[in-house]
Amino acid sequence: MKFNDLDAKMRVYETSADHCVLPGIYMVARLDGRNFTTLTKEKGKFEAPFDVRFRDMMVATTKHLMHCGFKVVYGYTESDEISLLFDLDTDVFNRKIRKYNSILAGEASAQFSLLLGDVGVFDCRICQLPTAKTVVDYFRWRSEDAHRNALNAHCYWILRKNNYDKHKATEIIEHKTAAEKNELLFAHGINFNDLPHWHKRGVGLYWTKTIKTGRNPQKNIEVQAERNTLHIDYELPKREAYDNFIENLFSSCHLV
Repeated sequence: MKFNDLDAKMRVYETSADHCVLPGIYMVARLDGRNFTTLTKEKGKFEAPFDVRFRDMMVATTKHLMHCGFKVVYGYTESDEISLLFDLDTDVFNRKIRKYNSILAGEASAQFSLLLGDVGVFDCRICQLPTAKTVVDYFRWRSEDAHRNALNAHCYWILRKNNYDKHKATEIIEHKTAAEKNELLFAHGINFNDLPHWHKRGVGLYWTKTIKTGRNPQKNIEVQAERNTLHIDYELPKREAYDNFIENLFSSCHLV
């Protein structure tokens, strides 16, 4: 069999299950760290429940993903996860889901591993969202998840530091309301509202317009040019204000 015939025959098996995101559908990639609980406790020896070094590695990984060939208009990271909102009109790799999943997971894993000095692996899935409102709801969901996880994490580690084993600490937290969890922290001298905002709401990365001053070498004059600069936001708004923030992002990026 000639090579071209063999190539055509075998590629059917490789591409027969290809799925592409339809035009006009918003795409959000969500990446999660694999076994990061073990990684943070044993390999990195990060401070619990939150560590600035780990946060900065996640932010740097998100930043890398926003520069690796995909048009990402908003990146968000909390805990060991990353969410990326793509430009609505992006058609990189003809919007093939397997390409986005494999490349983004590979890029994130490689970048994070270099920063960690050890192996750190991410998986990736593409969320197909039909409307701008659904995109707003998605990021509101992840923001509220960050808040809930932060409250639980601080309570858990307070209990662990007070000699409760992991099973008992988890059991206690599961049976408490949010108000009771806040009271638990307050009883140990911690006001949850005063904790760093990024603990509770994660970190956002988005493009802003800045003016750069340079010099035209031919005319020997000073010139100014507008540039896109990636802004890292450690003080994201919450609840309805965060919804408005995401909606305004749509306007500024012409996503609607």
